[in-house]
Order: sequence, then C-alpha cells, then structure tokens
Amino acid sequence: MLARDLLEALAGGEAVSGAALARKAGVTRAAVWKQIEALRLKGVPIEAKVGGGYRLPWTTELLESMRIRAALDPGIAAHVGMLEVHWDIDSTSSELARRIPVLDDLSFVIAEAQSAGRGRRGRTWLSPPGMNLYLSALKRFDGGFAALSGLSLAVGVMLVRALGELGIRTAGLKWPNDLLAGNAKLGGILVELSGEYSGPCAAVIGVGLNIRLPDTLHERAGQPITDLAALLGGDPPGRNRIAAAVVTELTEGLRTFERHGFAAFADEYAASDLLRGEPLRILDPRGEYEAVGEGVDDRGALCVRSPDGVRVTVDSAEVSVRRNAP
Repeated sequence: MLARDLLEALAGGEAVSGAALARKAGVTRAAVWKQIEALRLKGVPIEAKVGGGYRLPWTTELLESMRIRAALDPGIAAHVGMLEVHWDIDSTSSELARRIPVLDDLSFVIAEAQSAGRGRRGRTWLSPPGMNLYLSALKRFDGGFAALSGLSLAVGVMLVRALGELGIRTAGLKWPNDLLAGNAKLGGILVELSGEYSGPCAAVIGVGLNIRLPDTLHERAGQPITDLAALLGGDPPGRNRIAAAVVTELTEGLRTFERHGFAAFADEYAASDLLRGEPLRILDPRGEYEAVGEGVDDRGALCVRSPDGVRVTVDSAEVSVRRNAP
C-alpha cells in the first residue's frame, strides 16, 4: 500500500479499520501500520483507537492536476504551461529549476509533500502531505534581473487577491515575503532568479500556504502560525479550488508584472503593508537598530525612519525585520 493511497482512503474523515484498509490494498495489516507510521512521521495526525480503526481529525482533498486545470477560467488556462502535481519531492522550486531549459513559461509544480522545502535564508518549510499548498511557478523575463525589483512583494499582492477570492480579507503582508493574518504566519514566498543579469532570465517563485496545521506543527514552527481553516471557522475550501485560485492570480499577476513591474502593484501592497507605521527592530550585518516603517520605495525596498529622524532604505538581501515586543 502506498502512502498516498492510504491518505486517500482516510480523506473522508471517518474511521476505517486496519483490516479494511489491508483488504482494499491487498496487503497485510502490518504493511498498513508501517505506512500509517510513515505518514505520522511526516506530520499527518492520524488517530487510532482500539477497535475503532484509523481516522483523520478532518476531511481533506488530495490535489489533482486535471481538477485544478479544469477550475481555471479558459482565458487563464490558455497561458498556463505545464501543471504537475507530485506526491513527494525534494521541493517544488528545485524541480522547476532543474527543468528550466525545457519548460514552457508559466509552468507550475505542486506537491503534496516536500522533503526539502525551503524558506527564506535556507530555513526549512514544514511540509506534511494532504494539508497545505506547496507550489512553484516558472516565469521568464527578457529584461534582466534589474527589471524584477519588487517581484516578491508583487507576488504577495497576488496571494492576497487569491485569498480574497476564497473569502479571506484579513490577510496582510510583512516585508519582504511573508503572508500574515492576526500577526501569525499564513504563508511565505521565495523567489529565485537564474539567467543573465541584463538579458533573458527566469524566476522560480515558490509559495507555501497553510490550509490545515495540526498542533504538532504549531509547536515545531518556532513562531506564531495560522491556517485557512482557523480563519474560516474550520471549513476551508477544497484544496484543488485553493490551488486553482493561486494559479489564476499568479498567471494573471506575473503577466502584468512583466509589462509594468512593481508599479502596477504598489498601491495594493501599501494597502496590505503590515509594517507601515509600526515600530520595528532592524538587524543587518552592521548591527541592530530601531525604526518606524514607512512603506516601500519604487524598487520594493523597505523604507524606515530611525529615532533621530533619518530615513533609511533597507534591502531584503541584507536584513531581517522583526516587530518590537509590545
């Protein structure tokens, strides 16, 4: 029995006996137990009761590329290249990066689980299967790296738009690449560039979005985190619908960014900017200092004002930003 088959058998949220799972798969109950343990190690909260079978604490929906593509508006689908769903890979961004030379523009790779999902500055992204959305998009540009200033901020706006379509209007953006709701992390963005500095180049845009998080992941995260289920009263949309909403906004938004750059997203970013007017603590290689957020400039760099009134711009490659403790 494959782990994916087992998760699909439990997706309805109802208890299923080990004997029934074994009969369905044509394997021993010991083989079922082995896959149960493998899923638990990946963070899937499978419950078990003596005589009661195995169950998930909620219903879930496994991702399917055909269902995601079918949910796209025809005008959007016409611009989407490859759209693949993998059960378990190292990371969606790594998979795209390996195949850049042969893939069409606006190709997407989605995974149920990642063994080496990456966040900013090499942090590990927790990636249990069947619960969240791990997606990467490939976008080609002709103008070189300089034309891509503010891309991660624009992608944040695209995600806020997608969440709005799903009924969530409480999410905001923390510079440079975090999606928050109620001061807890809801998702993240990682943009990696390759190609010519002043010529043709490609961006691999990785997105992680929390849909359902078990308690164990809250404990392991090391920071406040939240998910769509919590924001929607425990009943988030189906995962394929969520994926289609994200693919739609990325496809449309990245084509707009290609033509107009960050300027086309600046006003929406300002409306979602969670750091504007906030007291901040800035860490960079030169030391640590306090400042107040003043939005971002035309390049997408963070603007802050120090206590002595000096206005400073902060580049994402050099600093991390944290809210001051109350």
